Amino acid sequence: MLSIILCTYNRDKYIYNVLQSIALNQYPTNQYEIVLVNNNSTDDTEKECSRFQTDYPAVQFNYCVEVNQGLSYARNRGIKESQGDILVYVDDDALVNDKYLQTYSDFFEKNPAAVAAGGPILPVYETEEPTWMSHYTRQLITGRLYLGESEREFPKNGFPGGGNAAYRKSVFDRIGLFNVELGRKGNSLIGAEEKDLFDKMTSLKMHFYYLPTAILYHIIPEKKLTPDYFNRLTYSIGVSERYRTLQISKMKYVKRIFSECIKWCATIILWMGFAIRFQFDKGNALFRFRRNVTKGLLTRQ
Repeated sequence: MLSIILCTYNRDKYIYNVLQSIALNQYPTNQYEIVLVNNNSTDDTEKECSRFQTDYPAVQFNYCVEVNQGLSYARNRGIKESQGDILVYVDDDALVNDKYLQTYSDFFEKNPAAVAAGGPILPVYETEEPTWMSHYTRQLITGRLYLGESEREFPKNGFPGGGNAAYRKSVFDRIGLFNVELGRKGNSLIGAEEKDLFDKMTSLKMHFYYLPTAILYHIIPEKKLTPDYFNRLTYSIGVSERYRTLQISKMKYVKRIFSECIKWCATIILWMGFAIRFQFDKGNALFRFRRNVTKGLLTRQ
């Protein structure tokens, strides 16, 4: 059985549509449940969830409120509330394709050694993609993930995006739950909880796969394309990495600093490439990204 887990905070504009996209999958309603974890929303999220229950009464729908603020708290509550042996996390500001549930169900049934999987995350802009966006900043801002049209194991250092990831429930018995010191809390943009989880899985030689037909369309509002959001997000990436690596060891943090130096070299080379093509807005955005990450990585909180 699949448990589709949605953790939400003040996304009443989107929540009904993502729930509906799940319900419109051609997949037996007795083979899955939706677990909706409301993380203290102050908008009309509860009302929109009730509307969904009224419109789709055949769908097994478990609605609960997690009073501890934070995405990791909400994700962990979803694990505890779920009845299925396969847990699928779906972003609350997205839509899924009509093969979504069947893809995950078939994959885990046919691949008993696989413990996790994820599919493409494709951005859908409410406005237009800004000219400063490039291949290197698109994944950062939109979560875009696309590895082609073939099923495959994720490459080294690659892992599913947190908003489109499925796990065998048993994996959490081995590696523990999401780290509540990481992950977004309210309007904070701290992250890295998925990276922390998949690093643990990799250290135990667990296998996770890319499934091209489990597609999530991530809605990108205009406010996520502003300079303020860009600066806050990129700085928070550095802070997240500082938290994550220091929790492991000081040596892990030192290694992360060293890798940041290498990334600076790559950034300068890429900036020069953009400059040669007179794409200064793309190059400058990439430079700001690296600068903000480094600042967050080095700043003591």
